[in-house]
Amino acid sequence: MRLNELSPGKGAKKTGKRLGRGHSAGQGKTCGRGQKGQKSRSGGFHKVGFEGGQMPLQRRLPKVGFRSRMARLTAELRLHELELPTADVIDMDVLKAANLVPAFVTKVKVIKSGEIAKAVKLKGITVTKGAREAITNVGGSIED
Repeated sequence: MRLNELSPGKGAKKTGKRLGRGHSAGQGKTCGRGQKGQKSRSGGFHKVGFEGGQMPLQRRLPKVGFRSRMARLTAELRLHELELPTADVIDMDVLKAANLVPAFVTKVKVIKSGEIAKAVKLKGITVTKGAREAITNVGGSIED
């Protein structure tokens, strides 16, 4: 094999359409561009994202991120943090007093992260499925 014998594989390079070479060539006269209009003329393409004068998508969408207003009022609590308060029944006020959740929070959810060894009694706090199972396994209870 020599350098002058190298060539692409069969079918790898297709020959381009020969436009404007008469009707018998298949792409004569209008060269496959149709009849009239912006796209039929030379230089007749508009900028990327142009939607015919309609406000383009990249300008319709907001430019700054979204911050949920509800996310400020909710907090997550890990399993091992439930052992920190010394109260018998753990509710929202106990968690706020122990500085485990911010003062302005209205909803708290316990998630299964970490481990719990002490039996706790929760009141008015939502719990994930895995965290509920972990709390009940150590002898704790959950009131809604």
